[in-house]
Order: sequence, then C-alpha cells, then structure tokens
Amino acid sequence: MNSPIRPTTFIEMPRLAHKLGLASLTLATETFQWTGSFKFRAAYEVASNVEHPLLIAASSGNFGQALAYACFLLGKQCIIVMPGTSAAVKMQAVVEYGGKIDLINVMKISRGDRVAQIAAEHPEAYVASAYDDPLVIRGNATLGREIASMPALPGIVVAPVGGGGLTSGIVAGLGDAGKDIQVIGAEPLMANDAARSLRAGELIANETEPQTIADGARTVSLGKHNWAILQHGLAGIVEVPEDQIIAGVRTLFSAANLKAEPTGALSLGAVLHSPALFKDRRVCCVISGGNVDPALYAKLIG
Repeated sequence: MNSPIRPTTFIEMPRLAHKLGLASLTLATETFQWTGSFKFRAAYEVASNVEHPLLIAASSGNFGQALAYACFLLGKQCIIVMPGTSAAVKMQAVVEYGGKIDLINVMKISRGDRVAQIAAEHPEAYVASAYDDPLVIRGNATLGREIASMPALPGIVVAPVGGGGLTSGIVAGLGDAGKDIQVIGAEPLMANDAARSLRAGELIANETEPQTIADGARTVSLGKHNWAILQHGLAGIVEVPEDQIIAGVRTLFSAANLKAEPTGALSLGAVLHSPALFKDRRVCCVISGGNVDPALYAKLIG
C-alpha cells in the first residue's frame, strides 16, 4: 500500500510578518493531515513497518487517534493508554477509528507503567512510543523534507516540543535534504524539561506530568532517541508562557482563519513571546495539529 500521508499546507502570512518585524512568515500546518495532526506521519510509519497484529501506546490523543487510523488501514488492532484529562474530541476519535482506550489517572500510575502492564498481558503486541522510536523520527522526517522543498527556503523553522518526535524528525529531514536551516523548539514554560536539558547538556525529566494547556506537550521528558538528535540539532528552545500559547491560538484564528489546538499554536506563541529572536528572519512556524474540544476552543478565542 502506498503511503497515504497528505502533504503539509503552506500558508504565507505577509501582514503578520510585517507586524512582527519578520522578513517573511510561513505556516506549515498539519491541521489538514489525516486525523488532524502530524502524528499520522509517525503512526503510519510505525504500524506499516512492524509485523505485530496489535500495537499498544500511550497518548494524550493525537498519536492515539493517528495510530488507531493507521491500524484500521492496515488491518491491525491497537490499545491506547490515555489520561482521564484527555480532550473528549480526541478520545472519541480513537474509538471511532477502531482503537480501544484504557483510561488512567496519571497521579496514580504513569502512562509508561500502565503500558507495561498491558504489554505483559499481550506478548504478541508491539509497544509504540509516540515519540521515542526511530520509526517515529523517520515518519516525521517527511515533514522536514517537505519544508526543505519550499520554493523560498526559511532561515528558521519553529516547531512544538513535547517528547521531541516532531523536532527530531524535522532536523533529520532537513539533514536528509542537505539543507542548513536552523530549527528552534517551542516548549511550554510549564513543561520545560527540553529547555533545561539543552542548557544542562544532559537529559532532564519533569518530576510529574506537567498540566500545561498544551496537552500534547505534557511529557515527562524527551525520548532518548530524540535527545541524541536534538542536543546538537536544535538551535535553541523558546519557553512559552501559557498566555502566549493562548495568544498563538487566537492569532491563528484571527489572522489565518486557522483552527489550531494549543500545542499546535506553540510555534507561533514562541514568535509572539520572543519577536526579537526572529527579527528580519525568514520564519516557518509548524502548526502541529488542530484537535481541540469545541468548548475549550470557544473559550480560548473568546
């Protein structure tokens, strides 16, 4: 079966670029990707390259629904461990794509521990990480190669950081294409383990799962495979306060007519928060996904 991945959508934003003092601003939005986020790139790469009939993963929702749809396409099954605080729209999508949900309270058991328990009951299963897997990085590298094929190349790519699967894939994809373009991560200040790791030169984890509004970035730490790439591949990380994440959501709605979830708006939030860092540069902001509960979205843009 040929890869069903949809190409990303590039949107030029000249008015906003002028307002922010940028040479140019392009949105690379994955909101129109299958299952509404970049995660389908990774999920399909994983599901199509392992022989196992059952896949088990932990997810706040985007990887879970992407893996559920990939398994549906490939005739496989999946079990997704999800926090009870996950967005209802994401849980509903997992079920409608044919996945089985295992809800947990992350204050009582970690995602990883619950996945391990389920895996022990299913020796036929493959445990799929949403970010810490070479296949995930390879899948997300397709986005990096698409950015590298833009007619007018950016000087900086800004992308959300949670577990590091997206940014490590973009770094790898740009490298595959032989393009020397800086990659800057955008991470919630409330969940800044990646920024702290970069400063310390070693992998540092959050003590607990951070409850940032950017639910896709509620990871305890970067993956080890991702860290091996990002510790040298990232030009830096902007730590984005919660109010600037919300400002990113609102700006994408008002200036681009684009619905993005808070995690997806992290990259623009980083530019809004630190415009001097990007002054006079050609910037590409990766909008990683658009799956957000309607009630929350209405509150954010209201």
